[in-house]
Amino acid sequence: MDCKVDSLISLMTLDEKIGQMNQYNGFWDITGPKQDKLSQEKITHLRQGLVGSMLNVTGVDEVTYVQKIAVEESRLGIPLIIGFDVIHGFKTISPIPLAESASWDLKAIKQSAAMTAEEAAAHGINWTFAPMVDIYRDARWGRVMEGAGEDPYLGSKIATARVKGFQGEDLSNHRTIAACAKHFAAYGFAEAGKEYNTVDIGTSTLHNIVFPPFKAAKDAGVKTFMNSFNEINGIPATASRFLQRDVLKSEWGFDGFIVSDWDSIGELHEHGVAETDADAASLAINAGSDMDMESGCYVNELKTLVESGAINEALIDDAVKRILKVKFELGLFEDPYKYCNIERQHIVTGQPKFHDAALGMAKKSIVLLKNEGILPLKKSGLRVGLIGQLAADKDSPLGGWRGKADYNSAVSVYEGLKKYTGNSLSYEKGVDVFPEVASFVKEVKVNPKDPSGIKKAVDFAKNKDVVIMVLGEHGFQSGEGRSRTKLDFPGDQQAMLEAVYKVNKNIVLVVNSGRPLVLTWADQNLPAVVQAWQLGTQSGNAIASVLYGDYNPSGKLPMSFPRAVGQLPLYYNYKPTGRGVMEEAVFWSHYIDEDNTPLYPFGYGLSYTNFNYQDLDIVNNYEEDGEIIIKISVTNSGKLEGKEVVQLYLHDKYASITQPLRKLKGFELVQLSPGETKQIEFVLTDHELGFYDNSGAFLVEDGEFDVHLGGDSKQTIKKAFRI
Repeated sequence: MDCKVDSLISLMTLDEKIGQMNQYNGFWDITGPKQDKLSQEKITHLRQGLVGSMLNVTGVDEVTYVQKIAVEESRLGIPLIIGFDVIHGFKTISPIPLAESASWDLKAIKQSAAMTAEEAAAHGINWTFAPMVDIYRDARWGRVMEGAGEDPYLGSKIATARVKGFQGEDLSNHRTIAACAKHFAAYGFAEAGKEYNTVDIGTSTLHNIVFPPFKAAKDAGVKTFMNSFNEINGIPATASRFLQRDVLKSEWGFDGFIVSDWDSIGELHEHGVAETDADAASLAINAGSDMDMESGCYVNELKTLVESGAINEALIDDAVKRILKVKFELGLFEDPYKYCNIERQHIVTGQPKFHDAALGMAKKSIVLLKNEGILPLKKSGLRVGLIGQLAADKDSPLGGWRGKADYNSAVSVYEGLKKYTGNSLSYEKGVDVFPEVASFVKEVKVNPKDPSGIKKAVDFAKNKDVVIMVLGEHGFQSGEGRSRTKLDFPGDQQAMLEAVYKVNKNIVLVVNSGRPLVLTWADQNLPAVVQAWQLGTQSGNAIASVLYGDYNPSGKLPMSFPRAVGQLPLYYNYKPTGRGVMEEAVFWSHYIDEDNTPLYPFGYGLSYTNFNYQDLDIVNNYEEDGEIIIKISVTNSGKLEGKEVVQLYLHDKYASITQPLRKLKGFELVQLSPGETKQIEFVLTDHELGFYDNSGAFLVEDGEFDVHLGGDSKQTIKKAFRI
């Protein structure tokens, strides 16, 4: 591979090398590639070999069009790599990544990514800007929908699953696409949960919380990384040599390439570290950014910088070598049109196996938050009333970052419930919350008040045996640029919920959202609350199957749910303070108007059956073979078969650097029949027992550890051991 790449580089002019580092946006959503729909400058640059990649060019016709120019009209005919935000589906949409993470089912998550890759690849795509592996603790940040939640251990496991799902065993297979770990680094720690905002965190948090999922993605063989928009320690990530050259490329040995986020090189000017585009290009290439997404700084400025001696051409060669290597690995030099088969596009798109996988993933993603016996619903003899604009919505369930999904292509909750014909089902929209159709580039408009809608809902609910209310936020109220200061139900939904409750208390609340919302009132008053996220194409079918008990919910929360927005940022793996437990006095770490605890903790989720934990045993073989063996017996004490996520947490009680009171260090998804008991075994090694110091050195220190086992991060049984 190195010989092939070096041979090609030796034939390239400086202009052509820089061209490989240049990525342009393509057609957006325009259908039918024609020359006048792509700017003449970009076409000229394609012909001159000044473009290495394009994004937002989708479909065999569009991809073939630009690939032909690059391959057949440029001097060296180097193929393009075609990128797209294939996040949780292309045409067939799976649950948003945060929802998938609630399954804790690594095999299913990997399969979901593989299905997404196959469908996207059939449309000419060979590179996805996923997975997002940022860790975050603030539900106000809209992009929580795109990641795996607040925990670095779970996030690392899911990062690995998604990378391997996208890339498969053989990247040259036409069903696989290159993955991209983003956003490097600490994007999820934006102050106040506000998109694109400043990040200011300590090195302990950086090494122990932020870095692990990125390192896991690298170890899984991810081919590309993407920079983050934020700064760290006063340096924008795109200009950070520490992040890109010192940590990623040197310490971790990453041999793929780094792409900027959209115009993040050009935005170095707005950050106040680059006065000109030339300054921005110089900062970025010296720091280690290999490909420039859409700013034009590289293609317009790097040649002059090299010729003047300001930039060493060896930096250009290194970047180009990394980019070309990925193209070779994708098999693009062997066949530049391998992803451009129109017959395969028609055959593959929307295959039943994709819908089956999306449905299975959606069921596994649902989290039962509360149930006082009202669920599962009886399948006959009930008058069921369905309320909520989102209950009949066929577009919002697709969520943000929905690839090239067709508008209104999701199965609504109403459609899913109608398939159960034993009960009478009727529907009332109630309040009109979202009067305008939203889109990726537009804000969602919300009607703040709708008293007539509330009255209709109340009158409708009076004579129903059960009322299912589907409330939440629109699919485009979470995602990039969708930060919120309030985490309630938009519009008059909460007022409608409380009004309906006054006339009918048999309410099942189904929450559609891309983030944790504040559900305190619902938890205090309603008999059942179901977190159903935004579940994609098969959303309504999955929700109906859970409500009627054809699928026993098994999801567990990947993020803590707050009691109030004022608790944010909120996370389970917090550290002790000098005054953490002085509850008899006022001078301790607490709020005077709210509990410290989350409403629903990380790892939490109910089932239609019950699980008991007993016989926690520790076999300490650390001095002999460096292992601690943890055993726990789990029994299904209920009447239904069900799945439980058995979770193991550690607390290093005394260390040279303060440690969280609990850290997830193991989990296993186990299925149990009624009355069945299984013994689950975990093996802890230095990898689980250690931590990183403030310089990034990994330490394992002598001392006492508490181990906690249970079904969430709070309800556990505990035992201690010493190494």
